Amino acid sequence: MDPRYPIGNFAMPAQVSPARRQQAIEEIAATPSKMRAAVKGLSDSQLDTLKPYNEAAWAELADAKTAPIEASQTLLDSVHTRWDRLWRSLKPEHFARTLVHPEHGERTVDWLLFLYEWHGKHHAAHITELRKQKSW
Repeated sequence: MDPRYPIGNFAMPAQVSPARRQQAIEEIAATPSKMRAAVKGLSDSQLDTLKPYNEAAWAELADAKTAPIEASQTLLDSVHTRWDRLWRSLKPEHFARTLVHPEHGERTVDWLLFLYEWHGKHHAAHITELRKQKSW
């Protein structure tokens, strides 16, 4: 297993149904609580091994090095609360709309939904897999 991708690379579902879309929305809504569970009980020094983003540059910022994890968790809670409301407000036809992603080019809103679903699981797995490896 590549530790950078503990749940594998992102793959857009071959079939998108309203039920599968709803499952993705539920997963996005659950991400903050899954992240809280993943980091629960870890010390500051243990958490310091978990800070990527651009990834290297982001981790070197003062707030990333010194702010308590609760600040990040609160931000994650707030962002996901907004996303949950947004995703649930969309009509089925909205998911077919296109957008331009800066790294991936033209994509659909469905693609973005499933990318965000994967992204939350991906980062929670970074933490839970590291905990397993280190017996934390």
